[in-house]
Amino acid sequence: MSTPVQQAREALGGRLREIRKDAGLTARALAVTMGWHFTKVSKLENGARSPSEEDIRTWCAACGAAGQIPDLIATVRHIEAMYHEYRRQMQAGLKHLQESSVPLYEQTALFRIYDNTVVPGLFTTAEYAAALFRFWIGFMGLADDVDAAVEARMERQRVLYTGERRFLVVLEEQVLRTRVGDADVMAGQLDRLLAVMSLPRVRIGIIPATGERHSLTQGSFWMFDDSRVRIETVSASLTITQPRDITLYARVFEMLQQSAVYGREARLLVGRAIRGSATQPE
Repeated sequence: MSTPVQQAREALGGRLREIRKDAGLTARALAVTMGWHFTKVSKLENGARSPSEEDIRTWCAACGAAGQIPDLIATVRHIEAMYHEYRRQMQAGLKHLQESSVPLYEQTALFRIYDNTVVPGLFTTAEYAAALFRFWIGFMGLADDVDAAVEARMERQRVLYTGERRFLVVLEEQVLRTRVGDADVMAGQLDRLLAVMSLPRVRIGIIPATGERHSLTQGSFWMFDDSRVRIETVSASLTITQPRDITLYARVFEMLQQSAVYGREARLLVGRAIRGSATQPE
């Protein structure tokens, strides 16, 4: 499974491929025109490497698409900027990282959230959050601020109960069975998920592991209104703001919703996971 950063490279590569095809050029012909080895064209189109700003200018000039240069360069710069900003915030501590999202959360009226691995932070218990934070602190070699980070996350959850926000959530069934903490932590988290499902402005769907799928998206993501999409990787966070790309994520989210079950069926899946967590070996 590719990382979100890799997915972003592939999306950019897809745009470059479209520009080439619109110009009526084969990959080899374009490479000859630009004086490149033909494998460089292939690597850029397939997301195997990131284009430089000069690569973008050369590509668009050769394809007669100079008008697209500013937008493509802005995309490259934005990806790099968000990547480095997230790493800087991580080094400042997990408490800081939790607090840095509060303004965006407060400004958002519609959250659309898809996760295929863990329960989203807005719905976690303190114990579940602490287990996640302990992993990242050890893995990334960060300062141990678990207690402060948990407190900040719990405070951030107040957006669930204030304002007129709506929360549309789709989780893979695997989220219910991915062990975080011990059996008691998992049981408590799943019970919390059942409670959150009853909130009037929260709609949580679960995609059954063996159910019919309408989308094969590869990575978790959050949509904040129609203004941005946020994707987190192992070492960085990618924020997408291009309207064209946001529209694609909105379409994917609708397809994920079609794959999910809701209400009683979703609660049954959570209930089965609770019973399963009680029988897991410590």
